[in-house]
Amino acid sequence: MSGHEDTAWFERLYAAAETGDARVPWDRGGPNPFLEQWVLERELHGAGRRALVIGTALGDDAELLAAHGFAVTAFDVAPTAIEAARRRFPGSDVDYRVADLLALPAEWRGAFDLVAECITVQALPVALRSQAIDAIASTVAPGGTLVVVSGIREGDGPRDGPPWPLTRAELDLFERTLRPVEVGVARIGPEARWRAEYAHRVSTG
Repeated sequence: MSGHEDTAWFERLYAAAETGDARVPWDRGGPNPFLEQWVLERELHGAGRRALVIGTALGDDAELLAAHGFAVTAFDVAPTAIEAARRRFPGSDVDYRVADLLALPAEWRGAFDLVAECITVQALPVALRSQAIDAIASTVAPGGTLVVVSGIREGDGPRDGPPWPLTRAELDLFERTLRPVEVGVARIGPEARWRAEYAHRVSTG
């Protein structure tokens, strides 16, 4: 995604936020609450397991998973975001990387026991989503899990964005290569999001 005009705005936003000229709208100062809800419900213990955070932003989701024992790799297309995450968590064991979702390192394919995708796909234009979804799914290891959090889009017609929240049909594109475990709407107070869990389809042949 680096160098792609559809995603170059991420770096411009983070750079402007660094100088106080903009605010990162998804920065809550902590992990995504719907991811945190899922982690607590599953009582996750990540010792000896690898996790990947898609579009890590300022690092809060990555640090959440690291606190639960995972060896975490977390990437973002925006170098300024990665620099900020490293500054915020100077003693962190998280491996923060600048990387392109549409051209991921080959060694990440099938490499992670847990993959967390929170609101990254919905920030991409519709034309890029199928490729992005397949890229995310490709990183899940045999026996591994993907958790997805997204805004909810209902109905048809033009969408104002970014972000462009996902329809159920778009969310279901993950099922092209992964097995759905639990897919539905999660609620925290007045907020509602898609929250979906998928498992690697282990080949029996």
